[in-house]
Amino acid sequence: MTGQHERTPATAPAGRSSASPTPQQQPLARLTGPNRLALTITEADRDPSGFLTVRGTLANNGDDTTVVPAELRGTERHVLRTGQSLAGATLIDFHHRKRYYVLRDAEGRPLTTTGLTSLRPHESVSVFMQFPAPPAATTAVDLQLPLFDTATLRISP
Repeated sequence: MTGQHERTPATAPAGRSSASPTPQQQPLARLTGPNRLALTITEADRDPSGFLTVRGTLANNGDDTTVVPAELRGTERHVLRTGQSLAGATLIDFHHRKRYYVLRDAEGRPLTTTGLTSLRPHESVSVFMQFPAPPAATTAVDLQLPLFDTATLRISP
């Protein structure tokens, strides 16, 4: 799934994600970024393998095409070679005083949506980020993405 994303036109009014959450999928958080970009988080699920996958939509709520900021991919040299992504995202577990970074595959590519370049007006794209899972006792973490607000996410046990 790395590098794959699905684009859909945003039909919701400005300030809202285009993907209308179903009753089973209410947003966990909404982060506001530059140039009327918004990241709506719909899932933060642990799996038995010890990973935490965060899913949502990145939307351009503006009336102009916007370039997805390069800062979202982070500053790690190896990640810079993989192109535009959300590899700069981190999770903070304040209870255990630990920061979690987006996982990398065997070749060093980030396990997150890649190929993000620009979004047309009111366009959105499905995104994901995969992290090491915090300890089972951790039920909330802060999601940080460069240039965006920070949001607290409730995570599955």
